Amino acid sequence: MGNLPECIAIDGPAASGKSTVGKAIAKRFGYRFLDTGLMYRAVTLAGIRAEISPVAGEVDGLLANLALRIEPDAEGSRVFLGDEDVTPRMRDPEVEANVSVYSAIAEVREEMVRVQREFARRGPSVLVGRDIGTVVLPDAPVKFYLEASETARAERRGEQATQRAESARRDISQRDAVDSTRAVSPLHPAEDAIVIDTTEMTLDEVLEFALEKVQCASG
Repeated sequence: MGNLPECIAIDGPAASGKSTVGKAIAKRFGYRFLDTGLMYRAVTLAGIRAEISPVAGEVDGLLANLALRIEPDAEGSRVFLGDEDVTPRMRDPEVEANVSVYSAIAEVREEMVRVQREFARRGPSVLVGRDIGTVVLPDAPVKFYLEASETARAERRGEQATQRAESARRDISQRDAVDSTRAVSPLHPAEDAIVIDTTEMTLDEVLEFALEKVQCASG
């Protein structure tokens, strides 16, 4: 196998399978892994706790004192705010309902992008999110964009026991609308991204396809 790409960008809407695929690629090739969505969820949780409105100009103090830390573990990542492990709170309904709103704030995205780029500069990395290939790492040599039907994504959330399928469908529909139409870093595939529709694919099929593409990129 030739030289592996220094970084891999994976984007896509909620429950499209991007985090699962990203972790598998990272494990296969020994890359560091970052689910950037957890960063935005942590900001959202901190904002809710501090009763800070999710609007521009209100979050500067929050970001300055966030003390956000993400550490790898066997399942992917643990999220800390200061010394508190807030990983179990990342899928709380209140966080789920507000993460797109906080994520759309320009100051939030600018700070998170800065941290994400620093992460990527420290060594071979897989970054997963919604604007990795378009904004965070536009020069990434390998970019994937995973998508799936709204129905399939809602069913996956239901199978994960994080939400009932109907509740998940409403949240996913709302997040899709906000993420794809926001003024800052809207969700869409990079022009050079490899688009994978996972609606009718098994996880193994998606992984096999993605791993093959990474290997091809290594020459």
